[in-house]
Amino acid sequence: MAGDIRIEPMTEGHIEGFHRVLDSVARERKYLTLLEAPPLQDTRKFALSSIANRNVHLVALHGDELVGWCDIRRHFFPSHAHCGSLGMGLLPNYRGRGLGRRLIETAIEAAREGGMIRIEFGVHADNARAIRLYERVAFVREGVSRDAFCVDGEYTDVINMALIFR
Repeated sequence: MAGDIRIEPMTEGHIEGFHRVLDSVARERKYLTLLEAPPLQDTRKFALSSIANRNVHLVALHGDELVGWCDIRRHFFPSHAHCGSLGMGLLPNYRGRGLGRRLIETAIEAAREGGMIRIEFGVHADNARAIRLYERVAFVREGVSRDAFCVDGEYTDVINMALIFR
């Protein structure tokens, strides 16, 4: 199945599919900071801004269906513009098949080509599958934010990770 999936830059035509996948992953209530997607108009604004600012924003497509994404948004302030924040998600049926690795490797290369020096993010400490993926593609742990994520009264640590190209 992974070979049947295309990875390409997000376009305006992908926004509704991106919103659907973002909402699906968020509603799992364990992988993203969001617990549901923002309204479609806000997601549209986010995505169009990402495209206009030439951030890395890739989508995974199985036929015409958007099944995942990976984005790296460059930080706004000039003193941090060499850094980007990673976000990604896949629909449950597409996990564990190598697609996440394809997405993140493609995104990392695009960020490198775009002049980024550092990619950073936080991952929930109980998300062992994601942590293994990030470590396989050369991200390192930089620290832990204790009890940084809370859903339904359950606190989870967040592991801060980064990849530096130089």
